[in-house]
Amino acid sequence: MNNIQDRKKDHVELTIDEGTQYHQSAGFDRYRFIHNALPEVNFDEVSTEAKLLGRTFSFPLFISSMTGGYAGAGPVNAIIAEFCEAENLPFGIGSQRAMLEDGSLTETFSVVREKAPSAFICSNIGGVQLINGFSSDKVNHLIDSIEANAVIVHLNPLQELMQPEGDRNFKGVLDGIEQLAKDSKLPVIVKETGAGISQYAAKRLLNVGVSVIDVAGAGGTSWAKVENERESNLRANPDFNEWGISTVDCLNDLAGLQWERSFEVIASGGIRSSFDIAKSLCLGANFTATAQPVIKAVVQDGIEGLESLFGKWEQDFKTILALLGCTSIAELNKSHLRENR
Repeated sequence: MNNIQDRKKDHVELTIDEGTQYHQSAGFDRYRFIHNALPEVNFDEVSTEAKLLGRTFSFPLFISSMTGGYAGAGPVNAIIAEFCEAENLPFGIGSQRAMLEDGSLTETFSVVREKAPSAFICSNIGGVQLINGFSSDKVNHLIDSIEANAVIVHLNPLQELMQPEGDRNFKGVLDGIEQLAKDSKLPVIVKETGAGISQYAAKRLLNVGVSVIDVAGAGGTSWAKVENERESNLRANPDFNEWGISTVDCLNDLAGLQWERSFEVIASGGIRSSFDIAKSLCLGANFTATAQPVIKAVVQDGIEGLESLFGKWEQDFKTILALLGCTSIAELNKSHLRENR
């Protein structure tokens, strides 16, 4: 296994370890729901449907990018893809950089379309790979290998700087995203990998044609910790393990932008329950995303573990909506929350 495959394998194994999670909170604990003693709803009529990029899904949860790029990722991706097909959920694969460098790894990604012929699936490439241009052949290969519905660009300067073999040059990422948005026939989603996207960064992304921003704030998996925990990292720097903007702070920052710009927001980073999902939507997110709980469930208990996790989240979410007096997620807003004092 070459260096990049070793790294991808390390990443998956380390992210399911609770020791690589942020100590700082994603911020959801700052709010409590305002209970409605007169909900005036029929629980059986409560809908969990949500829209993203014009498509309706069964539940406001995107299975976020994490896996791919080493041989063992194929079975994990296959399980998640099969599940998303059955449940009508969107799914983003892990970075396809390794596939571009080693064609033999294409199958670890293309398996998702085989298992999910009609699901909404997103390609994924790192922002630093777009510096100095990204050829149309590469763009087409990313998209065609999984018949993608959208392209995710992930931003991870913190992770790269903690990674001994990581990139150190981030000049030109924004230009690369702008070119990709122009060249790609698909919508572009930009996400952080856990350190958050500020209002300043979001404005710059929207100005170059990005359709969706996934804030991916601090509070979930700390990719600085992941890199610092790798045995091969001889220059670990734990001083940066808690670096980042919390998910709730990101959502509050971007809420103001939604009044003046047309774009969609995905909340991720520390989404660990339906309570987090509902609070995110109340705070202005259009959708939510998670990776670590899903990967952990699949690695530990296969498809049964994922079905059990989602079943609980779905039931809890319907219960929350009912207790707030809502029959759909369109009715969720900040008026349903009380900030803790």
